This record gives sequence, structure tokens and C-alpha cells, in this order.
Amino acid sequence: MQGDDRSIAELARALRERSTSSRELVAASLARIERFDGALNAFITVTPEQALAAADAADARLARGEGGPLTGVPIAHKDIFCTRGVATTCASKMLANFISPYDATVVERLAAAGLVCVGKTNMDEFAMGSSNETSFFGPVRNPWDLERSPGGSSGGSAAAVAAGLVPAATGTDTGGSIRQPAALSGITGFKPSYGRVSRYGMIAFASSLDQAGILARSAEDAALVVEAMAGFDPRDSTSADLPVPRYVAELGRPLAGRRIGVPPEFFDAGLDAGCAARLREALEVLRQLGAEIVDVSLPHLGLSVPTYYIVAPAEASSNLARFDGVRFGHRSTAAGSLEEMYKRSRQEGFGAEVRRRIMTGTYVLSTGYYDAYYLQAQKARKLIAEDLRRAFDRVDVIAGPTTPTPAFRLGEKTDDPVQMYLNDIYTIAVNLAGVPGISVPCGFVDGLPVGLQLIGPAFGEAAVLNVAHQYQCATDWHRRRPADPPAGAKR
Repeated sequence: MQGDDRSIAELARALRERSTSSRELVAASLARIERFDGALNAFITVTPEQALAAADAADARLARGEGGPLTGVPIAHKDIFCTRGVATTCASKMLANFISPYDATVVERLAAAGLVCVGKTNMDEFAMGSSNETSFFGPVRNPWDLERSPGGSSGGSAAAVAAGLVPAATGTDTGGSIRQPAALSGITGFKPSYGRVSRYGMIAFASSLDQAGILARSAEDAALVVEAMAGFDPRDSTSADLPVPRYVAELGRPLAGRRIGVPPEFFDAGLDAGCAARLREALEVLRQLGAEIVDVSLPHLGLSVPTYYIVAPAEASSNLARFDGVRFGHRSTAAGSLEEMYKRSRQEGFGAEVRRRIMTGTYVLSTGYYDAYYLQAQKARKLIAEDLRRAFDRVDVIAGPTTPTPAFRLGEKTDDPVQMYLNDIYTIAVNLAGVPGISVPCGFVDGLPVGLQLIGPAFGEAAVLNVAHQYQCATDWHRRRPADPPAGAKR
């Protein structure tokens, strides 16, 4: 049983030409999920009845000559987006039985564009993790090697796209959680600028860092979907009231005249030699396409990880205070008092990594430590953002690695949180500065995919997508597929 290798653009064309139907595409997607997700654990919830009903509605619109360029195409949503009438768990015991009464803006807009949701994908609990091993529902496995991590926190979405279960899936990126799993799983992962896509209905981890985006097979597919999901939303106070560019229309621009910056800080001792070699080969392709490769410096890049792991836990401590066992979510049945109910509900409902970050965040916000930690981290964040701003005065896009190594083995880093955190060393600065970034496949090391990261200035998504698309027109790494995993029940 082979997956459908057609891009979203190709699927949309086939749907408009009536050479296929949305029901056929959705049924094929559901069949692959049923057959192969047992080995991958990419999905938490599958919604076949709703998906087939939506597919029939899409076919009816297409038959009437209605609908847009995405009508009838299957998609999956990361289980952090509230979805009306469907479980929205954030991969946590705390929300294991929560049925959302409303749709997130991302879900709402993509449904309005005609995309058909087939289910909700697995993730690190409350998006806290880099390996998809903190999920209450068990780890996701990498389709390229089932003993390795697909990355996190959007690991379920990445694995589902890489294995051909769906052509695209939504994700969220707080410190690299779209781009890192895209790199480790051999697909394209795009994080827009902070504020470009509404966060309404996206369960918050770190409110000043979280951003919705897309995991897909190509930059063209990412551009198509993000055009539909982006735009101002008055329900989100951080949403940018700016027009959304025609990203797809900008993809064909030649790279002649583009200036691409390469910081030496990206080529540090932590970068795997094989990944560095693939990166240099990718830069040479961009050079041959007419781009000028320019040295730029990000001197405060090394502060990204410690800064992030003060700011993000502090915001998580505040955001997750609402999960107290009273209004919704897990409530302990073993408590003898109100105070004990609070404590037991949170102890039982949250996993170890979430509890670790809540405690860290509470500590850095506490009296006597706020100035020493949180305030200093915000100053460092400003320095990192200024480094990027100065670099973009000289270049259009910055290029570098997405991850320091290819996919690591499941369990390899779970006992050493610092080593796990360092896996995001090249992606975190993008979130701290609120700028867009994309990861595209650029080769393999020992049979495992490697990602090239492209970063743009704030609201400069069009340039990032353009460079990524032109690179993919000249290479075929994004067309490589892993073999189908074994069929059967969950491991």
C-alpha cells in the first residue's frame, strides 16, 4: 500500500479537475492511518465519521464550481488546537477527557478554506519537549528509524506527514517545535512571525513565544496553507493587524540579488560533522542559483538556550496555573481537602517535564529571584533580537543548521534534560526575536535526514518561503520518502 506522493498543489489540481474526489483522498488517508499508525503512534484521536462527512461536503462544493485552492485536501491538527466536539488533550492526563466546545482560529480558518481534518496528532505534553517522549499517550516514532525520535513537540504531525498519512499537519513552535521535528523527520516545517497567525484556541505554553505553523512536504505546500491560516484576529491581543502577502505568488522569484547571511556561530563544536557538510552543500546550491552568501555575526546566540529556559518556564508557570482540578481537567479523587485536591490533581495530571518547568518558572518569578533571573533573561532576549535585526540590515535571509545532529534514539536524552534542551540551540533565537523560520530537507547522514534552516526578518515570510522553494526546485531531498513501517497494532 503506497502513500500518495502528490503535493498539496497537485492534489488541489486533481480535485478541481475531478480526476479524484475528496472522499477518495480522505479515505486513503484514514486507511494509511489505520494500517501504519500502530507503529508510529502519530495520532491521539482519529475522526473518520467527521472527516468523511466533510469530504462529501467538499466534493459537493467542487461539483458546483465553488471552493478554493485547498478545498477537499486532508490535514491533521496538532492536539494543542481546540477543535469543537473533539478531544483536545495537549497529550496530557490533565486534559485526557477534555472535549473542546469551540474551534481555534487556525482550525476555523483552515476548515473555511475547505481542508478536511482527519484527526489530532500526538505531541510532547503541553508542547514541552524536543523528542515527543513526554506525551501521556506514549512516544511517537520516527518513520526513518522506529527506534529514533521524530523530534518534538510537534513530533506526531511530523511523523504523520513524513510517513504519508496526511499531506500536511498543523504544529506549534515555541523554541523550534515545528522546525526541529521537520528536520529530524525529513520534511518541511514553517514557523511564521509572531503575531502572523492567531493563537486564539491554541492552548498556551509560553505566550510571548508560541506560534502556530505548518508541517508539509514542501515550501510551496507550506505557503498555500499559511496563506489560509494567517491574518489578523481581534480575539487574539497579540495578533498583528497587517495584510497577509500572496506567499505563493512570490515563490517563483529568482535568487539572483538575494543576500543570504551565514553566521559562524552556527558552525560551533556542537554541530555534527555530517550535518555541517550537508549544510555547506546546500549553501553551494543557493550560491549556484544566484544568491550571494555573506558572513554575518550573531554574537549572543549562545545565550539563547539559558534565556529561553528562564522565559518559557516563567510563562508556563503562569499559563498552567489554570489547571487546578476545579473547572476542567483532571481532578484527584484521593484528596481530603481543597488544598490537597489542588496539589494531588496537579501532581497526578502533569508529567515530570511539565512539573519541572512549572517549578523552574515559579522559582525565577519569585521574590528575590525575579531581578536576578527573569529580568536578566529579558535583557538577553533583547540582545539576541538586536543581533538578528542588525544582520537583516545586510541580508535578506539567514541560513544555518536546524539541529546539531540527526535524529537521536528514543530514551537517549531523557535522563539528561540539559542535553535535550541543547537540541534546540539553533532554533530558539527565532522565537525569542519573533521572526519567521523554515526547515527544509538538505540531505542525509547515515540514512537519517538533515535540515537546512532559513530565517527571515519580522513579517518577512515571503523571502524565507521564496529561498526555500527555489532550493527545493533545484534539489529533490524533500521528495525522498521512508519505507512504510510495519502494519499492525500499537507497539
